[in-house]
Amino acid sequence: MDRLEGLNAQQRQAVSAPLGPVLVLAGPGSGKTRVLTHRIAHLIDHYNVRPSEIMAMTFTNKAAREMRSRVDALLADSPGSVMGVSLGTFHALSARILRRESARLPFSRSFVIFDDSDQLSIVKQVIKELNLDPKQASPGKVLATISGAKNELIGQEAFAASTYFGEIVRRVYQRYQGLLLENNALDFDDILFWVVRLLQDDEDLQKRYRSRFPHILVDEFQDTNTAQYVILRLLSGKDSDLFAVGDADQSIYRWRGADYRNVLRFQEDYPDANVILLEQNYRSTQSILDVATAVIDRLPNRRKKRLFTDRGRGDPIAVHEAYSEAEEALFVVDKIAELTFAGEAEPGDCAVMYRTNAQSRALEEAFFKAGVPYRLVGAQRFYARREVKDVIGYMRLIHNPSDQVSLLRVINVPTRGVGAKTVETLLETAARAERSPVEILVDLARGSESEFADVFSARAAKALGGFGSQLGEWIDAREALPLGELMDRVLAGVGYRSYLEASGEEGEDRWANVMELRGVTLEIPDLDLTTFLEHVALVSDQDTLTEGLNAPILLTLHAAKGLEFKVVFIIGMDDGVLPHQRSFEDTEAMAEERRLLYVGLTRAKDRIFLVRAFRRRLAGASIVNEPSRFLNDLPTDLLEGDLVGHHTPAQASFARQTRWESTQSTPKQARYRVGMRVRHRAFGEGIVVQSQLHGGDEEIAVQFESAGMKHLLAGFAALEILED
Repeated sequence: MDRLEGLNAQQRQAVSAPLGPVLVLAGPGSGKTRVLTHRIAHLIDHYNVRPSEIMAMTFTNKAAREMRSRVDALLADSPGSVMGVSLGTFHALSARILRRESARLPFSRSFVIFDDSDQLSIVKQVIKELNLDPKQASPGKVLATISGAKNELIGQEAFAASTYFGEIVRRVYQRYQGLLLENNALDFDDILFWVVRLLQDDEDLQKRYRSRFPHILVDEFQDTNTAQYVILRLLSGKDSDLFAVGDADQSIYRWRGADYRNVLRFQEDYPDANVILLEQNYRSTQSILDVATAVIDRLPNRRKKRLFTDRGRGDPIAVHEAYSEAEEALFVVDKIAELTFAGEAEPGDCAVMYRTNAQSRALEEAFFKAGVPYRLVGAQRFYARREVKDVIGYMRLIHNPSDQVSLLRVINVPTRGVGAKTVETLLETAARAERSPVEILVDLARGSESEFADVFSARAAKALGGFGSQLGEWIDAREALPLGELMDRVLAGVGYRSYLEASGEEGEDRWANVMELRGVTLEIPDLDLTTFLEHVALVSDQDTLTEGLNAPILLTLHAAKGLEFKVVFIIGMDDGVLPHQRSFEDTEAMAEERRLLYVGLTRAKDRIFLVRAFRRRLAGASIVNEPSRFLNDLPTDLLEGDLVGHHTPAQASFARQTRWESTQSTPKQARYRVGMRVRHRAFGEGIVVQSQLHGGDEEIAVQFESAGMKHLLAGFAALEILED
């Protein structure tokens, strides 16, 4: 079978490139997944590489499943070949290495992975232990700083403090890391951090893994952080067959350590690398590509790509200004209804994207009032729901009895009559006896024969002993019972369904969530407890996007990465929203805001609507906004709508300055009155329907003959009065 058949010239060049370092700079929609999967098949077919010698890394479980499915289809004539390929996310493959090499590490192979809420609870505990003021040491900020240090491979012993806050972080970091090890637990950053340490400290082990995986492929290379890049370097060495696919223009995860400069480092570290551009787009129309290119070409020091498509010019990009965020949301709902009614799109073909999660509120209200269903990505993840975390807590505790975080979560859920004082006594007793709390609980199951029976009141000892008896049985059965049966036994043993049903009307829905979790154990054949817990810990927002419901999708621009939609709405095209106000004084942050818009634009296949609000409520105050500066980069011949002729920042700045001078010299008086006929240089002629003084300027509403209703500031609008 010819693996190159059906590929364009650039894709064929990439897939058939000689063994050695290869960097594929893949524009959006250019078929990078196709290139990666065909490359894997080409290695197996053409170079006779054993599947077990291939490691392919990506960033989401969704992408990993898609890659495995496609390789499986390509190798249909060699059933089971793809199963030998080590294919998964960076974190999943790294966790696999850590379990395999746990004898060399300060934790056992049964370690658990703490999620964001687990990590935050430990940081709060440490701040309390150290008698620190949480107002001066925000737990979230402290945790983010620790995470950043780990991503840069700075351990707690090497963390240097140069400020008061840095000293707080240093102290918390040390205790935090100690508590993780006491719980036989890792956080997300540890998974990568410990793999680097493992390989750096043992050259023989490093050579063994290089020999085991001489062929490494990496997806979304621009999203790698320092730790991930170092792992790739340690695993590949100088002479490895390292095949990296990425696009620096789509690097949007700087806040979590991703560094687009790794694309440049690759070319520095592998000066003989074969660099190939993928520029033919199979997703979008040419208008969409040209508008996206106009946005991204403003970035300096980048390798430009000429994106082209065979899909034709397509519709122009629509730009619209609403009066408020409520009207902005209403416009989106109405436009989706209009497209649906006209047969141009199904509701599920439409995606509404925004810069921050808070922007979804007005959208959700508008969809709800209209009686239109929608899908919301990343609001409350399925695995973050209380009942789901309870069940996972039980399973984690059975898997790893050292996990005190899980123990404290479930010890009185459902209620067993175990109060805070009893828990405190349990932890103190375990510390004195140098045993884990679970060991104390299991011993208390022996009743009066327990050596700890006298430590607790009779009532508390009975409650703890009863729980200890159950835990002991589950721990003993964890290897023998299938995972689903073990979960069933736990749920029945604690009476969890009755507990949920007692919570009222929502109990049935919460039990349905538990059954959904139970269903995960049936999706993957022979799924064991270790793999199950690893799977649920490493699920991303995109992995929770359910299929089937024909409804619009609401999601952040960050969550949209890797997805595609027939119709895309990007709301909040205001300065201070997109780009975000935090980027105004930071060149790198502003560059990432530009890349973020580029990613959003290139998710669209056929239509794009860019929407802004003249007035928006930010930080509790309703303020007038300026249009996003990015709108000025868009070629006007590719746009349609009522924002095509908006002011440039220079014009807006001049208007502000002249308005300030006039308001200082004389009291501001309304110039425009209801009924006046006026002319705007872009919108044409219209009638003033409302006028009011606000914030030192006159805010007016004008019904234009061709452009419809517009809300304007007199200082910006420069309206000509035709008739009073």
